[in-house]
Parts: sequence; C-alpha cells; structure tokens
Amino acid sequence: MFTGIIEEVGRISGIEQRGENRRITITATNTPKELKTGNSVAVSGVCLTALDIKHGSFCADLAPETWVRTSFSRTHEGALVNLELPMKADGRFGGHIVQGHVDSVGKFLALEQIQDSENFWLRIELPEEVEKYTVYKGSISIEGISLTVAKLEDSTCTIAIIPHTVEMTNLNSIKPGDAVNLEADLIAKYVEKMMTREEPESSLTVEELVRQGF
Repeated sequence: MFTGIIEEVGRISGIEQRGENRRITITATNTPKELKTGNSVAVSGVCLTALDIKHGSFCADLAPETWVRTSFSRTHEGALVNLELPMKADGRFGGHIVQGHVDSVGKFLALEQIQDSENFWLRIELPEEVEKYTVYKGSISIEGISLTVAKLEDSTCTIAIIPHTVEMTNLNSIKPGDAVNLEADLIAKYVEKMMTREEPESSLTVEELVRQGF
C-alpha cells in the first residue's frame, strides 16, 4: 500500500521488449538503495516489482495489460516518473490510501500559475470510470500523487498545486494532451458496491436456522 507522497523523481533510461512484456529501466539516486529484488515500488502511480537492482537504477517488467492501460504506453526514454516505496507498518499516513492499481488514464490539460499567487491550478480531463468516484474536496491519485479536488466541472478536475509539489514531482515535465495515470479513491469504490448490492431474496433468522438443525 502507498500513500501518494512522492519520495523521488526518477528517469526512464531504457525500454526493452522481452517477449510479450516490456522491461523498463529507471535511474534514481535514493530509491534503488532501499529496494531488494521482488520489492514493490510505485512508479508514477503504478505498483511494479523491482528487478535487476543496481547502484543508481532498477528495472521492472510490464505485462501487456499494464502497458496498454497506463500512461507507460505513451512514455519514452528520458521521461520523468514519480517514485514511492510502500508505506511501512509503523509509518506516518501522510496522503490517502493508494494501491498502485491504475483505474484509467486522464488527459493533462494545463498547469497554470494562479494570478497573484505562487501556487498553480492543475487541470485534468477525467474519463467516466474515474469521474464517477471523484468529488469536491475528495482525494484522487494523479501520477501517483495524492491530491485534493478543488473543483469538478463535468469531466474536468481542477486541483490547487503548491510550488513544492511541482518541484518534487514530474508535473513540470508533462505537456498538455499527455496521458496521466489516475487512481480513484478506494473508499468510494467500496461505498458504491455496498449501495448497489442486491438484497438476497430471503434471509433466515437465527431461530429458523436452529429449527433446521444448523
């Protein structure tokens, strides 16, 4: 499990086709030091398994499903990616529950500085499968970053971004029209399931079960 608090920005230094899978190599300063083969690591919001760990780099294999359903299918060598290690059992919960299971990709519309402010407005076009779980002041993971929705107009999600977030993530490298990984709030999904679950046609009371010998 992750929390959406980015620890480091890495760079994709290689993309290699290996059978039906693709292996990406990511260079980073600190993250490889914390990894062991088989460990999980969130790469721009996608939970991957660390392989071939070396000083200053690690690799991860992407199955066709992961490649097609995330922003990796639009990526390239040199692209910047957000990195986060799993939350420790005794760690501080700084963001929100992020599984690293991308629901869909959205379209990056703009990152514009707010007039007379040092902060920015981030605007993302959400697909329907993510928009339905997105609410005003709710949480959403964009490229693995835990963010709070400031405004929601139809399919456009607007988020207030402080300079620190721009400096410490890959947001300043993404261009309008680029795909970004999205993960909706997990709690919203559970609520939807509970609200739409059909009631059983009949339910036996404890007394009826006792009479039937259970």
